[in-house]
Amino acid sequence: MSKALTAQELHNLAMNIVGKQLEENGFEFMGINSELKKNPQYVCLKDKKLHFIVVKAIVYPNDPKDFDGLALEKMRDHAIKFEADTFYAGVGLVNAEDYNLPVYLNEPYIVDYDGLIKID
Repeated sequence: MSKALTAQELHNLAMNIVGKQLEENGFEFMGINSELKKNPQYVCLKDKKLHFIVVKAIVYPNDPKDFDGLALEKMRDHAIKFEADTFYAGVGLVNAEDYNLPVYLNEPYIVDYDGLIKID
């Protein structure tokens, strides 16, 4: 029997996808928070610059590039106090067999992730 991933499991999956990309791109992790709705998920250092990264798992048919501007503005204002840049990482996830079904544990899924979006 297939088990649909919970919101927390989807969030953890998105964090793993973004975390691997950050690691591959030379980011140093200063802090990681995988708790749902608690931002930022990653506080990283790269080129002596602090980065706050907000990760969201977005389930099809929602667009991973759409984000809550107001919430991210608050995060950006907080980041400015630390002279940090703020980024949004929306990770789209969909069942590979049928887009109308949820993402199931240990079954194929498709990732729609284009990298970090800077919040100015």
